[in-house]
Amino acid sequence: MTFEELNADCSVERMDSVSKALEEVLSAALLQGRITVGVYEAAKSLNVDPDNVVLCILATDDEDVKDVALQIHFTLIQAFCCENDVDILRVNNTRRLAEILGGGKQGGEQMDLHCVLVTSPRASTAKNQALWKVNHFCHESRCMDQWVPVINLPER
Repeated sequence: MTFEELNADCSVERMDSVSKALEEVLSAALLQGRITVGVYEAAKSLNVDPDNVVLCILATDDEDVKDVALQIHFTLIQAFCCENDVDILRVNNTRRLAEILGGGKQGGEQMDLHCVLVTSPRASTAKNQALWKVNHFCHESRCMDQWVPVINLPER
């Protein structure tokens, strides 16, 4: 086994570990009512109380890449999150994200899953091992000049 193969294996294991931690964070936050869903709702929440936001998830599918308005919203949200030290992840499977968040419907209507915020008092962040793992992954990615790392949420 070459160094590159060994490094790739570790990378795959690391991504699986982070995606599982992300699922755990989202599931726990959903149960506790600490999720904000939707681009506009997220922008409002970030504007009102950015210190309470611990994670921003931007989700897209292949067809969303061509949506210029959505990409502009993403750019503005990313800038705001960077300015306020909020960790950002990009997720490339909105269908799986919808499953984690209870089917992607709220009151019978389809939710806008393009932006999901996880809120939590900063003091409890250190106690949540899954959130710590996701935040640590974001910080490591920034150190490698990858400001918005992409996570693949595998189908179940």
